[in-house]
Amino acid sequence: MRSVSGLALIGLLAVPFIWDSFTAYQLGLYILYGMVGQGIALCWGRAGFLPLGQALFFGIGAYLAGSVLRSEPGWLLIVVAFAVACLVPALLAWIIGALVFNRQTGSGPYFSLITLALAMLGFQLANSMEWLTGGFNGMTGIGGLPGIDTYETLYFVIVGVFACTSIALAHVLRSPFGQLLSAVRENEDRLQFFGFNTGLLKAFAFAVSAAIAGLAGALYAPHQGIVTPQAVGFLLSAELVIWTAVGGRASLAGPVIGAVLIGFLAAGLRDDFRYWEVVVALVFIIVVLRLPLGIAGFLSQMLRMIGITVDRPRKPERTNELPPNSSEAAPDLRFVDVYAAAGPVKILNGLDIAIKHRGIHCIIGPNGAGKTSTLNAMTGKLPIVGGSIHWQGRDVSDIRPYLAASLGIGRKFQVPSVFTGLTIRQNIDIALWANRLSLSDQFSMEPYRWKTALLDRLETRFPFLRDDDQLAGALSVGQRQMLDFAMTFVTEPDLVLLDEPCAGLSTAETRQMIEAIAALNTETRSTSIIIEHDMDVVEQLSDHVIVMHNGTLLANGTLQEVRDNPDVKKVYAGGTK
Repeated sequence: MRSVSGLALIGLLAVPFIWDSFTAYQLGLYILYGMVGQGIALCWGRAGFLPLGQALFFGIGAYLAGSVLRSEPGWLLIVVAFAVACLVPALLAWIIGALVFNRQTGSGPYFSLITLALAMLGFQLANSMEWLTGGFNGMTGIGGLPGIDTYETLYFVIVGVFACTSIALAHVLRSPFGQLLSAVRENEDRLQFFGFNTGLLKAFAFAVSAAIAGLAGALYAPHQGIVTPQAVGFLLSAELVIWTAVGGRASLAGPVIGAVLIGFLAAGLRDDFRYWEVVVALVFIIVVLRLPLGIAGFLSQMLRMIGITVDRPRKPERTNELPPNSSEAAPDLRFVDVYAAAGPVKILNGLDIAIKHRGIHCIIGPNGAGKTSTLNAMTGKLPIVGGSIHWQGRDVSDIRPYLAASLGIGRKFQVPSVFTGLTIRQNIDIALWANRLSLSDQFSMEPYRWKTALLDRLETRFPFLRDDDQLAGALSVGQRQMLDFAMTFVTEPDLVLLDEPCAGLSTAETRQMIEAIAALNTETRSTSIIIEHDMDVVEQLSDHVIVMHNGTLLANGTLQEVRDNPDVKKVYAGGTK
């Protein structure tokens, strides 16, 4: 991949010598658009949310830089202006992202519409604020960079800046932060239950994309010598998304390829063919329909066919063993008169539960008893309307899922919840980073070397976990259950919530899972709460059994005690596998 990138850079530098300075001038403009598209690819292709108003940040950068370049400043002031042209869009994007993504997971459609509306607002403001922007006629009289000819040497500056931002973005995508963005795209809910604030992750990615757009806009000002409201409007925003889609949003090269090809195609047709927009639209439709990964994705496949690999680099071996992450404190979990409802339907109805001893606590009861809802209420997935929930002396009644994970609560769902588009190694990495990854670690390659003694034991029990390059989505249902289980325990939580861990498993796999739960619970000295319908599993694992019915506590005690309870006999009969 590095050799391909190096050849591409050499090719870009050779353009003025092979063709002419005007061709290089045009190419420089399309590269600037491609830089903005790279930021779109970071958000859309990697993290799964689409910004529709990226020209807003491009235009802000252009206006800020243009206002300084009108006065023939020195290089010191220019550097400061370019820094401000990056920071102001980044700060604005961070605020927008933090506000929108803090709402809930799955805010992508709202975010896209909000960014489109902001671009439209930016266009109107640029048109109306003549005293600042020049209005409809634009900001004119913008000078070039000192000592740099606009039609001769500015192109090399653009290529140099483009190379630097591409290298920086490539590092970001390879880093743990980039892997976490992929996890956001694949399964945002699950990532939150590993203790990651996905709203802030997406807001930061959006801020990075805005900073790059602002930098591209700052170079656009001296390149064009004028900045008009079109540079900040929704039409350019739409074109940037189209170029990114055509080129390929899954790579950094794609948006640049799309911007350059569509740009030169439109420039070649504009003067000679009246309906040139129709041709460009047809190219877009054909590429989207026939090449869903874009032109870059198609080229990547062709390179693989001739033996040139552009796949992800292999991660380093795990060599840095981390200390245990769990605490030695005894559990203290209390549900006090907890109510929860879905519309008029009561889900939890005055639930009272207390767990103060380590071990394995099994929750049983008929379907609809409120078992999964109990775990949901404890981890912030189900809001409660009455009562309170306390864990280790802290009220967690309406806690956010990522904060529940930071308090040492690990959760495995009834249906296996893994990152299907990522490899087994990447899934395990994310779990290993839970409650361990600092801000600086997110941009370092060192966390890829982390391991724990517990991970070694899990890989011994489930050997398929060592198949680093296998996609999680290609695993069987049983293996996904085991991967989900392993990821939950790798975080080393103090309280482990397992919702039907043996569902969908064969008899042999069930036996393997029972042995793993019993052994790991003893080895880690954690407290486990298990929801299970298979009474064989309950009989072999439970230290304490909680029986629920109609959202309330029906009985609790040893398995034999609840079996002898007449109220339990009336409402519950367990089956075996």
